[in-house]
Amino acid sequence: MDQLFTLPTMATMLLGVVAGVIASAIPGFTITMAIVLTLPLTFTMAPLQGVATMLAVYVGGYSGGLISAALLGIPGTPSSVATTFDAFPMARSGQPGRALALGIWSSFFGALVSAIVLIIAAPPLAMIAVKLGAWEYFSLIIFAMTVVASLVGKSMLKGLMTGLLGLFIATVGADPMMGVARFTFDFDLLANGFPFLVVLIGIFAVSQLLQEVEDAEQTKHGKQLIPTNVAFKPLDALRETLTYPVNLIRSSLVGVFIGAVPGAGGSIANLLAYDQAKRASKTPEKFGTGTPEGVIASESGNSATSGGGLIPMIALGIPGSAVDAVLMASLMVHGIGIGPRLILDHGDLVYGMFMAMLLAAFMVLVVCLFSMRFFLRVTDVPRSVIVPVVLVCCVVGAFALNNRVTDIYLLLGVGVFGYILSKLDYPLAPLVLGVILGPIAETNLRRALMTDENWTLFFTRPISLTLLILAVVSVALAIRHRLRQRHAAKPA
Repeated sequence: MDQLFTLPTMATMLLGVVAGVIASAIPGFTITMAIVLTLPLTFTMAPLQGVATMLAVYVGGYSGGLISAALLGIPGTPSSVATTFDAFPMARSGQPGRALALGIWSSFFGALVSAIVLIIAAPPLAMIAVKLGAWEYFSLIIFAMTVVASLVGKSMLKGLMTGLLGLFIATVGADPMMGVARFTFDFDLLANGFPFLVVLIGIFAVSQLLQEVEDAEQTKHGKQLIPTNVAFKPLDALRETLTYPVNLIRSSLVGVFIGAVPGAGGSIANLLAYDQAKRASKTPEKFGTGTPEGVIASESGNSATSGGGLIPMIALGIPGSAVDAVLMASLMVHGIGIGPRLILDHGDLVYGMFMAMLLAAFMVLVVCLFSMRFFLRVTDVPRSVIVPVVLVCCVVGAFALNNRVTDIYLLLGVGVFGYILSKLDYPLAPLVLGVILGPIAETNLRRALMTDENWTLFFTRPISLTLLILAVVSVALAIRHRLRQRHAAKPA
């Protein structure tokens, strides 16, 4: 523990926080990429200093995606998709400072709750997570897919159509189990399928940029992307965030639980927390128009996955995500064995990691509160400048994923397709959700049936059955809400 509160460790953690925030604010540059780039720098550090630095990048990354989501309408990371739904409309309505401040405080409280749960409940939660087999994973994804009901916009039919389209896009390319090519039609362009991040950047970034340059006169005369009201009042935002304590805690706990499920990650937590907040809200019709409830739910949900993901890693030696796998590699480089005995054999290190999570959360809060005034200056940049700059960043980000030129063609094609869908009033979020969840659902369904062909196991295993019942209840509540809305809209 003494190693944590030393000047070198605090300095490297601070640098890690700044690096995580900046990296995640760039569309296409994921938290995983930032962590991987940090790993070699920690080899010469003491074990706790190295892991604490990487945890700082980790926690900072979950908060950094908020910046581009709020100011540009582009998710900086996959875990900030739902943040764009309300943070960007709030910024477009002239309150970019409020959107950022709400997101910062929500991220802080989400990370704080996850760190507290991590300290108190790591072993018992890990025992639950390890009992999840392929059947439970598939049922969890089915439950997560019910989020589509909250993202369909005005038309349930159009939302379901784009959701199914996303599932189809996820099947293009190599079969996840056998590696057999599917739906490529002998086009080399489709041989590797549609990488998720390429779809994400294309749908949200390129299509949004195309909408921004529709009016040639406004673009030519240098009109700003969002109104230049850079009022940033963090204390007002803190008070506003704390007026929704149930939403804040519920979304954080959703994030912790999803983070503790290996392979789920912040993108699912972000959407699921947003969905639950909308269902529980007294004014669900305001979601998507710039309501603070949506910003609070999405940002606290995704930030809480940082602590949740460490639960199976520390207690059982199972990485909850790609980032946790890199953290495991960092510990193994220093000769520390990962597994159920980690807490017993290296208790000081483990509790040092817990404290590093808490410290990183406070560091991210301070860094963000001091730096957001500078990020808000983006509002002063003319549209004619910011659109090409962001487009170049998107292209570089897409290419950097796999170093394939074909990904750039896919990015532009998906962007144009997303633009056409938005013009036809089709919601884009269900499509992205389908691309995220499709491969996970398919892999676990096939794995379950390959293990045992008895399909009734999905209904006889208690956890799987509970998740499927929750999915049915979720759909039923969504239909009931739709019918109520339709009835209320009819003239008396």
